[in-house]
Amino acid sequence: MSSAFDEIDFDYATTIADRANRFMLKHGVPPTPDNFSVWFHYAMGASPALRKTIEILVVNKRKFDSAVNHDLYVTYVNPTHDRSTTEDFPEQLRSVIEGAKEFLATAISDNRDHIETLGEVSSQCQPTADPRPIIEKLVKELSNATTRSSALEANFVKTTEELDQIRDSLKLAEQHSNTDALTGLANRRSLEAFLRSAQIAAMETGNALSILMIDIDHFKKFNDNFGHQVGDQVLRLVGKVLQESVRECDLAARYGGEELMAVLPEANLDNSADVAERIRRRISDARLTRRATGEEISSVTVSIGVAQFRLAESAEAMIERCDRALYHAKRSGRNCTIKETAVEGETAAA
Repeated sequence: MSSAFDEIDFDYATTIADRANRFMLKHGVPPTPDNFSVWFHYAMGASPALRKTIEILVVNKRKFDSAVNHDLYVTYVNPTHDRSTTEDFPEQLRSVIEGAKEFLATAISDNRDHIETLGEVSSQCQPTADPRPIIEKLVKELSNATTRSSALEANFVKTTEELDQIRDSLKLAEQHSNTDALTGLANRRSLEAFLRSAQIAAMETGNALSILMIDIDHFKKFNDNFGHQVGDQVLRLVGKVLQESVRECDLAARYGGEELMAVLPEANLDNSADVAERIRRRISDARLTRRATGEEISSVTVSIGVAQFRLAESAEAMIERCDRALYHAKRSGRNCTIKETAVEGETAAA
C-alpha cells in the first residue's frame, strides 16, 4: 500500500512539475531552482496569495524579470531566504536561549523530586504515626518549592529583559540597514522594495501610483565653496522637508548622491505635482546658515520631475520617465517642477 501511495504522489508531482514548466515557458521565466519552486507552488495551488499575485502580474502583462522573480520567491516560497539562519544569530541570543533551557530543565527535575517527596510524606500519614516529623518534612519541602518558584520567576524576568534588549537591537539594526545614515530617509534598497510592492498593489486595485524625483540645484558649489559639511547640511535640509511633506503611507528616500525620491501610492500625476511644488517652495524659502561661523548660505533650490505608474511597466521604466522630466526641469532653468506629460516624445538624456 505504501508503494502505491508513493506512486500516486510521484505521478501527481510529475503532473504539477510539467504544468509549472509550461507556465514558466509561456511567461519567459528562466528555469532556475528558485523560479521553479515559485511556479511549482503556483501550479499546485498551495498559496492563494501567490496565485493571486501572479495572476495580477499576468493580467497586467508585467515582465517576470529577476527582481520580480526574487520577490515572489522570498515572499511566498522561502520567507527566510534573506534572513539569517539560526547559526547566524548573535552569540548573545544563543547564550540567553541555552541559559533558559538549562534553567528550565533544572526546574523540571526539581519539580519531579518535589512531587516524589510529597508522595513519600503522604504515604507516612498513618493514624498511629507521630505527626511532628511529617509536618516538619512537609514545611521544609514547601519552603524549598517556594524558593525554587521564586528563583524560576526571577530567571524568567531576567531572560525576558535580555530578549527585549536583543529584539530592540535587532529592530534598530534592521532600521539602519534600510535607512540612509546622512538624511534619515529610506535608502535605495528599501526604496526599490517599497516601489515594487506599491506597483503590485496599484495593479491589483487599479489605484494611481506616482513618484517624484528631486535633484539639488548646483549641489557641487556647496561642497566647493563651503566644504562637504555644508553639502551634508543641505542634503539633510532637503531630506527633512521631503519627509515632512509626504503622508505616512508614502515613502521618502535618498535615491543616490544629491537625488531624493518619494513614492506616493494612490496619488495621480496632478496630485503628486502639487506635492512636489509645495516641497520646492518650502526649500526655496528656507534659509541655511553655516554652523561654524553663522554665515548665511545662498538659498537652496531643487528641480523636480514627476511621473505616474503605467500598468505592467517595470520600476525602471517609470523611474526613467521621471528622470527625463527632472532633466527637463534642470534644462529649463532649474528651481521648477516638470510632469512627465510635458516631455512625452522626447528621448532620454544621454
